[in-house]
Amino acid sequence: MSRIGKKPIVIPENVKVIINNGEIQVKGPKGELKRNIVPGIKVEREGNVLKVMRENDTKKLKALHGLMRQLIANMVVGVTEGFKKTLVVEGLGYKADLKGKKLILSLGFSHPVEYEPPSDIKLAVDGNKIIVEGIDKEQVGQVAAIIRRFKPPEPYKGKGIRYIDEQVRRKAGKAGGK
Repeated sequence: MSRIGKKPIVIPENVKVIINNGEIQVKGPKGELKRNIVPGIKVEREGNVLKVMRENDTKKLKALHGLMRQLIANMVVGVTEGFKKTLVVEGLGYKADLKGKKLILSLGFSHPVEYEPPSDIKLAVDGNKIIVEGIDKEQVGQVAAIIRRFKPPEPYKGKGIRYIDEQVRRKAGKAGGK
């Protein structure tokens, strides 16, 4: 049995969960999320606890059991607390700005890079930090990855966009001549 899959999901009082026709819908103070339940996985509610179970022990269902449980748990956390990722822009002359909802990045290219996030993702810029916030963990991570991809950190000086907790492996520069 999946260790993660058999953990129960505790539903807070201010969250409403609706399960019907192979779909789960979670509503909370920050918003609403929907997800299809994989065929062969059952979600049952007992009071303020959700239990995720699988119908049989096929290899595919064993693999999806823990995944489905964690996706539902992330939905519950997302509608109550939300998710947040922080990126750091490092480099001389590199900067980030917000114009309305659009993120404008100066990354040493001949042109500024513009990025408009999806409607349910909120961006904030604080100095050289870009903060990505939203209720869907998957979407927050994807938007952060797209922004990072514009200029990943390089190994010699560390210039570029990196996650705040990311360690950039540095390389030594050229060896000096004689």
